[in-house]
Amino acid sequence: MQGPLPQVTEHGGGVWSLRVPIPDNPLGHTLVHVLDTDRGPVLVDTGWDDPASWTELTGGLDALGLSVREIHGVVITHHHPDHHGLSGRVREESGAWIAMHAADTAVVRRTREADPGTWLEYLARKLAAAGAPEDHLAPLRAARTSGRMRTLPGLRSALPDREIVPGELLDLAGRRLRAIWTPGHTPGHVCLHLEEEHPSRLPGHGRLFSGDHLLPGISPHIGLYEDPDDAIETDPLGDYLDSLERIGRLGVAEVLPAHQHAFTDSAGRVRELLDHHEDRLTGLLGLLATPLTPWQLAERMEWNRPWEQIPYGSRNIAVSEAEAHVRRLVKLGRAEAVPGTDPVEFVAV
Repeated sequence: MQGPLPQVTEHGGGVWSLRVPIPDNPLGHTLVHVLDTDRGPVLVDTGWDDPASWTELTGGLDALGLSVREIHGVVITHHHPDHHGLSGRVREESGAWIAMHAADTAVVRRTREADPGTWLEYLARKLAAAGAPEDHLAPLRAARTSGRMRTLPGLRSALPDREIVPGELLDLAGRRLRAIWTPGHTPGHVCLHLEEEHPSRLPGHGRLFSGDHLLPGISPHIGLYEDPDDAIETDPLGDYLDSLERIGRLGVAEVLPAHQHAFTDSAGRVRELLDHHEDRLTGLLGLLATPLTPWQLAERMEWNRPWEQIPYGSRNIAVSEAEAHVRRLVKLGRAEAVPGTDPVEFVAV
């Protein structure tokens, strides 16, 4: 049984992880990694933009004898607020550069430019098309018309100033850190392969900062990529499965994820996740013996709690995941839309 992690964990070879809390989230914390370089420390992710999270981040750096003002650069695995949230503040304090894949930088730019009301209108329209009932849509429409809206996460996220180019080594003096594009969880998610011998000489090819792509005990959320202006029908689950296989072939000695804990046997974990999604797709085909909308499918899928106990916001995420799985089944020719249905229903073929 994995016990509680300390606030700061040394992984050897000039690599540490810091636990940075995520407010009101069952994940508990993000593991922000610190990588020593010849030009100063570099962070892999930063944590959620929250005063308590900032206190823990700076406290962890203090425990290492570092100041946030010494941070040379920030490498972001993906744009989600529990990873990118504090990047702007780190840059303000230190002058550090921020690097991100171009696809996720585009998401950050689009979100910064979005009016919250326009975003809520898009979300209501999208959920209605998925078959959401009126009692779920009503709060979104009320918030849109009243103007009383909470600030949406990511609206103030910092724009990165460097691009992570897949396949290339990042410009980190004295280190070999190669970017691997692993879309699925987000369109621009990257894993980062530290191509250096493991400090404990474990067998394998270096270490992997895996972000949310490869986690030891949970499967990351795979939902539809959110772009109101994009008419291209993407396949996030297909992207994720292809990315998993690519990571499995690396044969790294150790994985340093952004949640839970470090682990070995990356190839074994990849196989578990591939099997998990194949089993899930097979189970969904059984549910789709009767035509269902994505919302109805989500209501019947197996989650970590009964549908009635899933919070309002989490239902939106669940429906997006149901849609991503349906889209994969359609692409594989194992399901199809039922002509003439509105909202659109899908059925196994």
